[in-house]
Amino acid sequence: MTAGLLRSTLNTGSMTLISRISGLIRDVVLATSFGAGLAADAFYVAFRIPNFFRRIFAEGAFSQAFVPVLSEYRNRSDEASIRVFISHMSASLGLILLLVVVGGVLASSAIVTVLAPGFLDEPEKFATTVSMLRITFPYLLFISLVAMSGGIMNACHHFTIPAFTPVLLNLSMIAAALLLAPLMDGSAIALAWGVLLAGFVQLVFQFPKLRQMNLLVLPRINWQDEGVRKVGKLMVPAIIGSSAAQINLLINTILASFLVTGSVTWLYYSDRLMEFPLGIFGIALATVILPVLSDTHHARSKEEFSALLDWALRWAVLIGLPASVALVLLSEALLATLFQYRAFTAWDVGMASKSLIAFSLGLPGLIFIKVLAPGFFARQDTRTPARIAVISVAVNIVFSLLLIKPFAHTGLALALTISAYVNSGLLYYTLRRQGVLDLQPGWLLFLTKVFIASIGMGAVLYYGAGDLQLWTNAGMLERISRLTILIVTGAVIYFSLAFIFKIPIKEMVKSG
Repeated sequence: MTAGLLRSTLNTGSMTLISRISGLIRDVVLATSFGAGLAADAFYVAFRIPNFFRRIFAEGAFSQAFVPVLSEYRNRSDEASIRVFISHMSASLGLILLLVVVGGVLASSAIVTVLAPGFLDEPEKFATTVSMLRITFPYLLFISLVAMSGGIMNACHHFTIPAFTPVLLNLSMIAAALLLAPLMDGSAIALAWGVLLAGFVQLVFQFPKLRQMNLLVLPRINWQDEGVRKVGKLMVPAIIGSSAAQINLLINTILASFLVTGSVTWLYYSDRLMEFPLGIFGIALATVILPVLSDTHHARSKEEFSALLDWALRWAVLIGLPASVALVLLSEALLATLFQYRAFTAWDVGMASKSLIAFSLGLPGLIFIKVLAPGFFARQDTRTPARIAVISVAVNIVFSLLLIKPFAHTGLALALTISAYVNSGLLYYTLRRQGVLDLQPGWLLFLTKVFIASIGMGAVLYYGAGDLQLWTNAGMLERISRLTILIVTGAVIYFSLAFIFKIPIKEMVKSG
């Protein structure tokens, strides 16, 4: 096992924690200022569209194709060859992105028509969304280059700067809501300008570290570069394989646009809270493990490769299961404490909590995807996850259509949860069938102990949380203090039970 893997995960997770906390502060500011009405729905669609492409092309397909190839260069080439590859890759990526951005800005009206067709029945909402999208779409260019910079650092096992960078987005949006919006008569379009500014700031923030690593190079076009062509070839199936969750969320946004006003926003805030533990641990673990798995694969150490995946899966269970239970039982408490002020009402809390519960049930499945998918990408196999992703997207569409009528926006969240377990289950089955993943002994006992510890924690949270009215009628300080006590108590009980049941946390820490 590579030394320091857990330490790198914790460092990345701590930076991601800062990012997520600033993101929650951002969401509180936005919920307080704009609520869950027309302007909020319009912005979240305009923000989600470039974010959708960012997560697919930049942080998704590109990173998962680029990092293994760059790791291969680091293992087999000199520094000069690495610099040439980065120069050619950045130029190719930048040019393609520029063309995409120009096309996206020109076709903003058509994009909103396709991705939020329900807005056509409300001309003001539609027009506002189009105006915002024309401002936010160029964010894709900046943030994709940020993702490439982060991929370079991650491949070299430098994780702190990329994990901290999203804080700058949150700070920019907070500033836009509090400072720029009042100058624009309270218009939510100020948020779109905040997003665009954030993209530029985040890109410039990468430069000092890249210069220190001697990997800040001028872009030069060379479509025949072997590394560029390999990344391009790997990206095509990876676009599908790495983006099933984003495609599913986008499908949910399309369907939610036909529901009552507020549905898009309820789904957004519940998804944001579900992504808090997913980002802090699941994405941090996936970010750290991909370059390590790539290095292990190039060293042709099959046993260590399997042991790394087993280790990551155990941590996914140890953290993911109790986090899922806690989110389900504290959904109303979290939403009321964080967002129920001024424009975001008690009704909004109740509606958003339903979709948060549905999303939270799928949290372990989503973390498993983050852990298992690198087992393919590290071996430069992007086709298999692509095929599995197509199946999971189809499952999401079918269940979304089946569940949207009886359960409205909550049904859309349930459909995503179902598709997450289908995706992770197929990834796991395929890795086992290929002989890549060979589970270590003791898994059944480990799962049983974690499950019992999670249920014990959940029982205390259930009786301590109370009903929705208790939270919506309380003041801000009372909500914060009650929620803090519940979270700390839940964590103490869970890890105390883990100690009593002798869950081998210490051994897991040492092996990482």
